[in-house]
Amino acid sequence: MLRLTEIKLRLDHTESELVAAILQRLGIAADELTEFSIARRSYDARKRGAVTFIYTLDAELKNKADEVTILRRLQADNRVSSTPDMHYHFVARAAHVPASQSRPVVIGTGPCGLFAGLILAQMGFHPLILERGKAVRERTKDTFGLWKQGQLNPESNVQFGEGGAGTFSDGKLHSQIKDPKHYGRKVLMEFIKAGAPPEVLYVSKPHIGTFRLVGMLEKMRATITSLGGEIRFQSRVNDIEIDNGQVRGVMLADGEHIATSHVVLAVGHSARDTFQMLYDRGVYIEAKPFSVGLRIEHPQSLIDRCRFGDNAGNPLLGAADYKLVHHCANGRSVYSFCMCPGGTVVAAASEPGRVVTNGMSQYSRNERNANSGIVVGVTPTDYPDHPLAGIAFQRHWEERAFELGGCNYQAPAQLVGDFLAGRASTALGTVIPSYTPGVHWCDLSTALPDYAIVAIREALPAFDKQINGFAMNDAVLTGVETRTSSPIRIKRSENYQSLNTVGLYPAGEGAGYAGGILSAAVDGIKVAEALALNIVAGGEKTEEPRRQNYS
Repeated sequence: MLRLTEIKLRLDHTESELVAAILQRLGIAADELTEFSIARRSYDARKRGAVTFIYTLDAELKNKADEVTILRRLQADNRVSSTPDMHYHFVARAAHVPASQSRPVVIGTGPCGLFAGLILAQMGFHPLILERGKAVRERTKDTFGLWKQGQLNPESNVQFGEGGAGTFSDGKLHSQIKDPKHYGRKVLMEFIKAGAPPEVLYVSKPHIGTFRLVGMLEKMRATITSLGGEIRFQSRVNDIEIDNGQVRGVMLADGEHIATSHVVLAVGHSARDTFQMLYDRGVYIEAKPFSVGLRIEHPQSLIDRCRFGDNAGNPLLGAADYKLVHHCANGRSVYSFCMCPGGTVVAAASEPGRVVTNGMSQYSRNERNANSGIVVGVTPTDYPDHPLAGIAFQRHWEERAFELGGCNYQAPAQLVGDFLAGRASTALGTVIPSYTPGVHWCDLSTALPDYAIVAIREALPAFDKQINGFAMNDAVLTGVETRTSSPIRIKRSENYQSLNTVGLYPAGEGAGYAGGILSAAVDGIKVAEALALNIVAGGEKTEEPRRQNYS
């Protein structure tokens, strides 16, 4: 097949016009084209009055020899090439592994753990997957218990349970990671098998939404178990047995010991007790940058008009999003994070006495508001020199948000006009906040470090120059957003194992190697492959142990 890139057509084009563009690019007659498929479709909205679609297409010709001829004729045109092989190829099989080999254990059922388990199951390794939270439908009930009644279950919430933190999000399936082996396509194909809409394969910013994710997770769970894998919920790993730098097993909260020499650690960015346990066991960990900030809400109609002009509301475009960044005078960078078109701000706490916000959208993206995190970069230089100090930093500001919100899991909130003017908000404006169990109007100037507040106050008017109305007086700020990414990195070597612990495979967001559903799932695949090759090869050594000199 031939791959054609940068085919640009107006928003209301017909399929016949798309075919005509293919024929023109290749210089062929209509009867020479057998079929075509869309590999990617994005849009260019820089000119609001002339929004265009941009296609990448794969075309198949009747005569394969003609494809070679065309490639030679158009060799100077880098917009035409052979379609790459995007099929997934398994790197190992478990058929010849000794029966005495202990089964691999995967900790966590977020996107990373789920795909690590799925790939291992598909290769025949019968993984045991352990999840501290509950199955997705039970977890949903517990999550709604916080949102509707202000009742937090520390083991079953937005962060913990089947599907991980991505279950209660916009379900975004795009990433900027380099992916030469097309692992991302493997992820999307598995999602489609489980019920995702086929369009996720080609739209530029695919998403699923929470309600669809629930059913998909159940189907993927069934697939894993049908292949000999096992998934246990409410099975928190309290300890990892490490003997002379080698993993020997895991200990569950109920006292059960499970022997294994291979553990995939895919616990997500909020498993703070697990991070502490790993540090206490001497696993090499270091602090890494992350971001903190506030959620902002606008009418979705405002964002649509600013991005699409007269094309606002066009169903082919859907709800508009944005991506903003501003470099401040104090040296900080402020940027939009996890933008959720037509979505809601959600309570994302996982520990008692702390308030955390996040954003979520359903597949339809038809709620009245748009929201995103407006966050400020934080580095290890902003807190004491200790691998786990970023966790204490996050907890401090989450506790402050709990206090400002009234100590009942309501979130502190302020109108943008009041925030910029430095006065407390006392009443609702025209934008109705979506956060449940509710907001408490206040002054957010003490909800974050001073440098963050100063930076956000500078950034909002700057963003208003890009999106007219972004700094509107009645837009709502809700605090706080602290779980943008893991505050630690559990460093690993080229063989994907911990630098100083053989058989421990740190993976995904929690280990500091991913940021979002797709990148976490891809990392799960990579780690599963490394683990499988290691088992088949009979084990291998890590680098020399690295020691930490922190008290």
